[in-house]
Amino acid sequence: MPEIQHPEDAIVRVTRTCICGSDLHLYHGMVPDTRVGSTFGHEFTGVVEEVGSLVQNLKVGDHVLVPFNIACGRCNFCKQGLYGNCHEANTMSTAVGSIFGYSHTAGGFDGGQAEYVRVPYADVGPTVIPKDMDPEDAVMLTDVVPTGYQAAEMAGIKKGDTVVVFGAGPIGIMAARCAWFFGPARVIIIDQLDYRLEFAQNYAKCEAYNFKDYEDPVLFIKKITDWYGADVCIDAVGCEADGNPLQTFTGRTLMMQAGSATALQWAINSVKKGGIVSIVGVYGPPFNMIPAGNILNKGITIRANQASVKRLLPKLIEHVQAGRLNPKDLITHRVPLEEAADAYRLFSSKLDNCIKTVLIPSTKS
Repeated sequence: MPEIQHPEDAIVRVTRTCICGSDLHLYHGMVPDTRVGSTFGHEFTGVVEEVGSLVQNLKVGDHVLVPFNIACGRCNFCKQGLYGNCHEANTMSTAVGSIFGYSHTAGGFDGGQAEYVRVPYADVGPTVIPKDMDPEDAVMLTDVVPTGYQAAEMAGIKKGDTVVVFGAGPIGIMAARCAWFFGPARVIIIDQLDYRLEFAQNYAKCEAYNFKDYEDPVLFIKKITDWYGADVCIDAVGCEADGNPLQTFTGRTLMMQAGSATALQWAINSVKKGGIVSIVGVYGPPFNMIPAGNILNKGITIRANQASVKRLLPKLIEHVQAGRLNPKDLITHRVPLEEAADAYRLFSSKLDNCIKTVLIPSTKS
């Protein structure tokens, strides 16, 4: 049972919590300094049970959604809206900010796949869920929607562009859906699982292709873009990408690099000269094998970051309330928290057409 450790803390009783694709990187041992006894989970909603003496914006009984990044709200980066890069919350690193339930590399805070969570800086991140909002839409606003939206935002999509998204997991599907807000002519999603591609095609109204059907996915993308390449490529896969045996062997088997950078390599090689590659797929230290020469010689712009959830929430809440986004439609499985181990196996092994899993504690309201 967590306790107040600082006057700016709150204790939250979890009502909904998700398994994220990036949780699988922890599950598969891909993230450094993931310690025995850690509680995973960075996507959760809950009811405020207790607040520290300095908390002013929350009260006991508030039902809140909690952004996955932990941010102080007052450092130089937070003041710029870069809540995913807060300089105060994570004393473990000068690179990544702080994230609930994501190893000591990301601050060492216990996460939300639990019944109760200690939430630091409770006046900054937690946001009271609007009364007319479904809690399952709200839990998707803690990570999936903002990360997908920021992937499209960072990509600098212009009217008439062709956008290629690598990865048809929840983030990739949301990135493809949100790309349409910026006026592209085409949105294309690439994956290897037909059920995910079909889901993406229906949810995001995009073109969907299985890279296993093509000897060279990069060549295929160039062929369908008049040999120029895509205007924008989004890497929504990260360090466990399939599709290149050398990347898989060195990055996931031997762990000589920080995971398999296949999707990022494809994105760099598939984008046009002068194009933009947006990265929201998770990679960790120390390095990855990517074609740096192609980045230089093609004049590519790379944009990447953890989503700054707090900055995006007002806009995204409006989109959900107006019906322009229906995040809960991504949820395919609802599982009691006590069955989390089975839920991880199902999600990790891509069983039962799983797209997104929500864990529901027995203490939910």
